[in-house]
Amino acid sequence: MSKVVVVTDSTAYVPPDLVRKHGMIVAPLYVNWDGKTYRDGLDITLAEFYARLKASKTLPTTSQTTPDDFRKIFTQVLADGCEVLGVFISQTLSGTLESAWQVKKTMPDAPIELVDSRTSAMALGFVALAAARAAERGATLAEAAAVANKAVRRTNVIFVVDTLEYLHRGGRIGGAKRFVGTALNLKPLLTLVDGRVEAVETVRTKKKATERMLDLIAEDVQGHRPLRMSPLHASAKEEVEALAAAVDARFHPDECILSEVSPTIGTHVGPGTIGVAYCTGF
Repeated sequence: MSKVVVVTDSTAYVPPDLVRKHGMIVAPLYVNWDGKTYRDGLDITLAEFYARLKASKTLPTTSQTTPDDFRKIFTQVLADGCEVLGVFISQTLSGTLESAWQVKKTMPDAPIELVDSRTSAMALGFVALAAARAAERGATLAEAAAVANKAVRRTNVIFVVDTLEYLHRGGRIGGAKRFVGTALNLKPLLTLVDGRVEAVETVRTKKKATERMLDLIAEDVQGHRPLRMSPLHASAKEEVEALAAAVDARFHPDECILSEVSPTIGTHVGPGTIGVAYCTGF
C-alpha cells in the first residue's frame, strides 16, 4: 500500500512539530506588500509582519498558492511512490484549491484527492491532521479523504477581532458587514460558514466576547469526544494565553494546540484577533 501524504496550506498554521511528526507538507500562500512578495510563513516572520501591519499606511494583499507550486509538490510526492491528499483553505476565501485542481486535471491517472475544508486557520489544521492520522493508521487515499470530509462537518472556529477595518478593506467581511460603523466598544463574535465570515452576535467588551465564545462552543460540542481545541491569535499573546487557560479549565480537551494566525489570514482579520478552533470526533 502506498503512503498517503497530506498536503495543506500555510493558512492552517499547523505547528511545525506536528507537520514533521505526521509527515505533512505545507504549501505557502503569498503576501504582497509595497511591491514585494513574501511566502507566507517563510519569508517574513510573524513578529515582523504584525509590527509592520500595525504601523504601515498601506495594507498588504494576499494571493493563492500557484499551480506551479502544486505541480512541484505533487510531482515530488508521486516520485517518492506516495499518494497525495490535499486539504486546503475554503475555495470561498482563496483560489488555492482551484490551483490544485488545475494541476490534478493535468495528471488524470495520478493518485491525487483534494478536499475543500470550507474553513481556515487551525480549523483547517484539524481537518488536515485528522486525515494525516487516519493515513498513519493505514487508511487508503479514499478512506483518508472520507475522514477529512467528515471532519469538515465536525470542525468550527469562532473569533473576535479588534476592528472590522481589515475584513472590510480586504473584501472578506461577508455577513458581518452590518456591524461596520458600530460603536468601537462593541466586539462582534464571528465564525466561518462555508468559507464566508459570518456574524454570530455582538458583545460589549473583548473580555465578555471571549466568555461568550466559550459558552457558544460548549453549546456546540455538547460533550462530544474526543475534543481537539486550538486557541489562536494574531499578535495577542497575553490574551490568548489567558484564553488557553480558560479553555483548558472548562473543557479539558483531549488535545490543545496554541496557534498563531498566519500573515495571509492576519492581513484580513488584523492584529489583536483571538479565537478558538475546535473539532470533535477525531
